[in-house]
Amino acid sequence: MKSKMPTILFSLAFVLAGACAPHLSAQTGKGDFLDPDLPTDKRVADLISKLTLEEKIAQLLHDAPAIERLGIPAYDWWNEALHGVARSGRATVFPQVIGLGATFDETLIHRIATAISDEARAKFNAARALGNRNRYPGLTFWSPNINIFRDPRWGRGMETFGEDPYLTGLLGSAFVHGMQGEDPRYLKTAACAKHYAVHSGPEGQRHSFDAHPPRKDLWESYLPAFEKLIVEAKVEGVMCAYNAVFGAPCCSSEFLLADILQTRWGFEGYIVSDCWAIQDFHQNHKITADAAESAAKAIKSGVHLNCGEAFRSLGAAIDRGIIFEREIDQALAKLLRTRFRLGLFDPIDKVSFNRISPDVVGSETHIRLAREAAAQSIVLLKNDGVLPLSADLPDLLVAGPLAAHAEALLGNYHGLSGNLVTPLEGITARVNAATSVQYVHGFPLLPIDDQLPDVAIRMARQSPVTLVVMGSSPLLEGEEGESILSRNQGDRIDLNIPGNQLEYLRMIRKDNPNKIITVVMGGGPMLLNEVHELSDAVLFAWYPGEQGGNAIADVLFGDVNPSGRLPITFPMSTDDLPSFDSYAMNGRTYRYATATPMYPFGFGLSYSQFTYASIGLNRMSFAEKDPVRVSFLVANTSETEGEEVVQIYLHCIEAPFEVPQESLVAIRRVRLKPGQTTKVHVELDSDTFLMHNQRGEKVFVPGEFRITVGGAAPGPRGVALGSPESLSIVLSRE
Repeated sequence: MKSKMPTILFSLAFVLAGACAPHLSAQTGKGDFLDPDLPTDKRVADLISKLTLEEKIAQLLHDAPAIERLGIPAYDWWNEALHGVARSGRATVFPQVIGLGATFDETLIHRIATAISDEARAKFNAARALGNRNRYPGLTFWSPNINIFRDPRWGRGMETFGEDPYLTGLLGSAFVHGMQGEDPRYLKTAACAKHYAVHSGPEGQRHSFDAHPPRKDLWESYLPAFEKLIVEAKVEGVMCAYNAVFGAPCCSSEFLLADILQTRWGFEGYIVSDCWAIQDFHQNHKITADAAESAAKAIKSGVHLNCGEAFRSLGAAIDRGIIFEREIDQALAKLLRTRFRLGLFDPIDKVSFNRISPDVVGSETHIRLAREAAAQSIVLLKNDGVLPLSADLPDLLVAGPLAAHAEALLGNYHGLSGNLVTPLEGITARVNAATSVQYVHGFPLLPIDDQLPDVAIRMARQSPVTLVVMGSSPLLEGEEGESILSRNQGDRIDLNIPGNQLEYLRMIRKDNPNKIITVVMGGGPMLLNEVHELSDAVLFAWYPGEQGGNAIADVLFGDVNPSGRLPITFPMSTDDLPSFDSYAMNGRTYRYATATPMYPFGFGLSYSQFTYASIGLNRMSFAEKDPVRVSFLVANTSETEGEEVVQIYLHCIEAPFEVPQESLVAIRRVRLKPGQTTKVHVELDSDTFLMHNQRGEKVFVPGEFRITVGGAAPGPRGVALGSPESLSIVLSRE
């Protein structure tokens, strides 16, 4: 039986780890930087005073070498943990981040991030005990990705929490709190908000494009999540992006790094370049002549850490007089502060997180959490009464290339697990032993030729229920250079389901009265119009993590009542989308798009039915500083217990400038038994009612506001698909 968290490391591990802790040789004498009772700033200054210029420069690189004469071991800053400790061997693999966004549940995200940081500390403790200082076992994690998924064609959108700045800030902050812990002195791990800023494709242009969003869109859409993570969640790191904004590469932008990040928001943590982004200054953006100029410009603009090689040229930059040693010292002080806050220079027994044992990695508790998260992320898009299924079905066919495809569980930036459960495995484990389960691959992920196997079509037409598992794969979408089957460097310019997959559905639907349930897997929106029409039920399962197969079975067979909601709009057609390389929000997302969506933001069905009634306010008019309390009833009118994801939206009716059609401003998850009604109270503070004008300023706007409560973004499309009717009320501002 595995031990509970945190557990005590074996004494031998402490001895081994202690041998790798910083220490001073007899020749150097005691240093203040080793005294844990001194203020951090004094310890940082003392350590910097002991370093040579060459040693200082080397410490500004992501793979900082050891300083043996001071007993300081090497440290590699580069680690990833978007949905589990990544690229470092065994770890619990939670659903890809877009799936976590579909939970609309900040408490769940905090629990997941707490589990991830437990595993991160455990893996660090084990690596340190073995003297392993390579890349990926460290404690500085370049997660979360809080870019806005502004365009469904972006391949890396799967790494984000979706298209909405409020939801992204809410869930991103919960993730940071879980990663960094609540210890008043030490960070459990150091989270990092990326990619700052205005970064969301196209992937093929990311090293050279120059984004010029309207100032209103910059402040209203692209920056709010970063501000929340910095000001409220106190994220320790920020990663600047490859691209330029308003003519300056992000990692050289004094506007982004100095004016906004440090001066306006008071950020005190470290700033790291995206990997090899500083080389882009001279190789792609062409704003500098060589690596020395690029390195100097990055330091002067506010970058402290270089993921890449450019900072190796800082010595040459100093020799040429374009940067000074004191500027190196200032950057290094930020990095050392983070390392001290992680307890990397303190005695082993001083930091409680050093007692977290490797037993937590892949523990039963974390496996259960991964299954819970995956089930909660699944979005039910259609159900013509076929779901939930009975476990006592006499016959069941599972078909499709993703039914037994481990890659589609993992997404990108993932760890590895010995507990991977594919949909085929989860479904087979769930049904009655007497049920005859058949599996056929049916069709390839992509078209190879125009032929579909006759046996795959015949088996589906003969089965009373066919489960088709189809969609996309990280082989088709993701980051530049990683999605090896992508023709667009990871982006999905064509949002259609591959034609051979649709053809299989058409063939088995033709003259077939039996039930067809389609499970779609992928990292973002697809054009599912025909899939919807050909299927009796449709589930969207994202890239659901190691327990995805069990979670899909939990929802299919009714062990879990689905409550996932779409964190991004699914369009009817790619023709409805603005140009991919435009960063104006006009025509984008539920807040500014006017085209009718296939599935609206926030949409998701349940096995229960909910209704809303009796909306009211504590006041019908309010002054500039007044909070507003919204109250309403939510009822479960079905015979099935379920959880409704209540969404509260705001619209400024009389603004003298363009404002969003709707803006999500609050979320409440409400679990109700059959026939139960509950009253929900939501308080909106006065800042909720400030609007961004064309200059991007938040201003007081007198006039009327509409508050809407419901189960999806307001509009007739959600209701037509099965969402409960929403309620609205208008209040006036004095």
